[in-house]
Amino acid sequence: MWQNVTKMKTGIAVAGSILVDKINEIGAYPAAGELTKIKSLQKSVGGCVPNVAIDLKRILPSLTVKALGKIGADEEGVFVKSVLQENGVDVTHICEGADKTSFTEVMSVTGGQRTFFTYAGASADFGAKDVDLAALDVKMLHLGYFLLLDKIDEGDGEILLKKAQGMGIKTSIDLVSENSDRYAKVLPCLPYTDNLIINEVEAGQLVGIEPKRENLLTIAQKLKALGVKERVIIHTPELGLCVSEDGVQLIPAYALSPDFIKGTTGAGDAFCAGALLGIYRGKTDKEILEFASAAAVAALSSADAIGGMRTEVEIKEFCKGLQRKEICL
Repeated sequence: MWQNVTKMKTGIAVAGSILVDKINEIGAYPAAGELTKIKSLQKSVGGCVPNVAIDLKRILPSLTVKALGKIGADEEGVFVKSVLQENGVDVTHICEGADKTSFTEVMSVTGGQRTFFTYAGASADFGAKDVDLAALDVKMLHLGYFLLLDKIDEGDGEILLKKAQGMGIKTSIDLVSENSDRYAKVLPCLPYTDNLIINEVEAGQLVGIEPKRENLLTIAQKLKALGVKERVIIHTPELGLCVSEDGVQLIPAYALSPDFIKGTTGAGDAFCAGALLGIYRGKTDKEILEFASAAAVAALSSADAIGGMRTEVEIKEFCKGLQRKEICL
C-alpha cells in the first residue's frame, strides 16, 4: 500500500537588496571644483542578500541558502554572483534586469570619515514577479532591505510575503534606517511577517515612538499587535529584545573594548543571520538572542561586512571569555 509522504522543505532564501561597494581611498575630501587622487581601489559585495546569505553559509556550511534579487548584465553582476558562489550560496534564482547592478561609490578618507554615493540600479526593480516561490522549495524566506527597494516598498513586498505564508514558508523581514515618513509603507506587510528583525531606530519609526531604552518593550509590543505572527526582535548596541507568544526576553550585548571593534558595517546583518538560524532550528527566544548577539561580535571583529564571520562552533569559542553588559529595561 502506497503512503502519501510530504516532502520536508529545507533551507533559507534571502531576498532583496544586492549591490557592489566600490571603495575609493583618498587622502582628503576635495572642495567643489577641486581634484584629489584616489590612492587605492577595493570592491566588495553589499546589501542584505550577500551579507546575510554569506553569513549564514559561514556559520553553518551545510545549510542550504538561496539568493534572490536582481542584478545587471554587467561586470558588477558577474562579480556578485561569483562571490556568492564561492561562499556556497545558490545563485540560481538571481535574475538580470535592464539596469546596471546597484552600486555604492564610497569615498574613504584615510583614517577618517566615509562619504557614500549610491545608485539604485537593478535592485530597485526587484519585485514579486521576479520570485518563483514554488521553485524555491525552502522553509524560510527573509526579505530585506525595505525602504531601499522601490517595487517591494510600493506593494510587492506585501504580495510576496502573503503568497509565501500561504505556501507554508516562514517569513521574516528587515529594513534600512532613514529619517523619513516612508516607514508607513512597511506596516501593511506586518500581518504577513512571521519574524520582524530590526534595530531600535527602525522599530521606533514604525510606531512613532522615540527609541529610548525604556520605550523598547512598548515599541516591540505595539509591533507585535500590528500583526507580526511569531516574534518581534529588536537589536541595539546595548541589547537584544524579543517579544513573542512566549513572553518577553532580553539579552544584554557583550561588553567590548573600543579597540576590539574593527568595523560596524555588518553587525546588524550578522545579528539577523544568527537570529534566522535560531528560528530555523526552532530554538527558544533566549537561545536565538544569545547566538545572534555572538554572531554580531564576530562581525565587529572585522572592518568589512562579512570578513569576521566564522562557523557556529568558532563563534561560540570566540565569545567564551567575553562578559555581557548589565542592562535592564
